[in-house]
Amino acid sequence: MGHKVSPTGFRLGVTENWRSRWFSEKDYATNVGNDIAIRKFLTKRLKGASLSRVDIERAGSKVKVVIYTARPGIVIGKKGADIDTLRSQLEKIAGVSKGDVDIDVIEVKRPELDAALVAQSIAEQLEARVAFRRAVRKAVQSAQQAGAQGIRIQCSGRLGGAEMSRREWSREGRVPLQTLRAKIDYAQATAHTIMGSCGVSTWIYLGEVMPGQQAPNPALETPSRSNRPRRQERRD
Repeated sequence: MGHKVSPTGFRLGVTENWRSRWFSEKDYATNVGNDIAIRKFLTKRLKGASLSRVDIERAGSKVKVVIYTARPGIVIGKKGADIDTLRSQLEKIAGVSKGDVDIDVIEVKRPELDAALVAQSIAEQLEARVAFRRAVRKAVQSAQQAGAQGIRIQCSGRLGGAEMSRREWSREGRVPLQTLRAKIDYAQATAHTIMGSCGVSTWIYLGEVMPGQQAPNPALETPSRSNRPRRQERRD
């Protein structure tokens, strides 16, 4: 049998960084519980904001929450009203005093290169009864046009309303899962359809990171003219 390992945990300290960055000896269990509660709350609260991931940093009683999203305007709100409400709610969840929670919102400028956003997009299309092959093909083409060196998307469950669940996957380019220096973005999402739950897994290969180099994140960079998708000319 094959032993499946998470591509993110496999590369921690090499090309990936920890999602929670803090150290504690006495309050370890409490801090882990708070991190899980914060992520669950933000996932539910920012469901329509295209949330990619949440990083948490702690220094003493201070808590810094870094939110990666493709729609920062929804998170911040008009004149920063929503971000203030969100900060007060996170202070209650973290159990800290007022002013000890700092929120940093980072925009994902190229969502087609972010595995979490690609998986969420496909899951939403499956819930809207879009054919899974069409959704996967469109996501693969968008990622390749944006500059991804390889992408693999896997869907499992009662695809297309079939009586028996199955697993379908599509891959374009290289996705070297056994290479530690390979920068691979991995994420999962679940589509809750009327026929049952369908899982979506996405791997995106973004290039190699040599020793001494900082791992790039093309999803956060502004797309250049060469990487922007070309508009198709309409022919009558």
